[in-house]
Amino acid sequence: MVTPHKIAPNPLMAQMRQPKIYIRLPSNGEFWENGALEQTENGEYPVFSMTAQDELKLKIPDALMNGQAVVDVIQHCVPNIKNAWAVPNIDMDVLLIAIRIATYGEKMSVPIKLGSDVDYEYELDLRVVVDQLMHNIAWDPIVPINENLIVHVRPITYKTMTQGALQTFETQKIIQIVNDESVAEEDKIRIFKESFAKLNKLTLGVITESIFNIESSGGGTSDRKHIQEFMDNVDKEIFDKVKGHIDILREHNSIKPLKIKVTDEMRAIGITDEEIEVPLNFDPSNFFG
Repeated sequence: MVTPHKIAPNPLMAQMRQPKIYIRLPSNGEFWENGALEQTENGEYPVFSMTAQDELKLKIPDALMNGQAVVDVIQHCVPNIKNAWAVPNIDMDVLLIAIRIATYGEKMSVPIKLGSDVDYEYELDLRVVVDQLMHNIAWDPIVPINENLIVHVRPITYKTMTQGALQTFETQKIIQIVNDESVAEEDKIRIFKESFAKLNKLTLGVITESIFNIESSGGGTSDRKHIQEFMDNVDKEIFDKVKGHIDILREHNSIKPLKIKVTDEMRAIGITDEEIEVPLNFDPSNFFG
């Protein structure tokens, strides 16, 4: 009888990645697709630092543009997330900041333009930003249309966000073509109409994707086909109410510039205000640089 060969444990295990920090999600695990998030008992999730391979993925332009690099890095650094395409947008900034803290530490230099010829590097404490996000982010899912109709909405996913960004990029390219004098006028009109139709379809799609349930005096539904049919045939007034509610939530939950008190060092270079705003941009293409 052959004795099975036992594989010895890797003696380097203790030197491999361990969780650096634990975070809570602004969504508290709500609005996630089934199976996309392995929820914990206490609502806190371990975050590991990036590896060299993760950093390399974030330097590939195509992978950044289509979102695959960010998806791979999130799933690798936050193992409880099984499908990062399904991350609700209200959780995205906190996840990116947490991964940066776990990899590079809590401080981050942010360039500030203080005047026409004065640049200043402000050292931002990312823990303050996370606290601000956790305190400010709130999602009201109920859109009361009238006494006979209530629409329930959820945050869009990272996949939908990426699709929107790609369409915006394509639209920008279309604008360049339209402004190109070497392109025939009929081609400009055709290209513009096609681009506008795609952008319009995307806007409608984002609003429809945000709806997860509709209650009415005739009954309710969470069936995607029924919701799609409803949105394709609904009065503009109802559509505008849903869109307006989502727009307000998006604005409320977007990351705001951080207000900081002016230091003596800032005054020494000519800043006279008592307080200035530090713009915050967590674009993965440069946030992890």
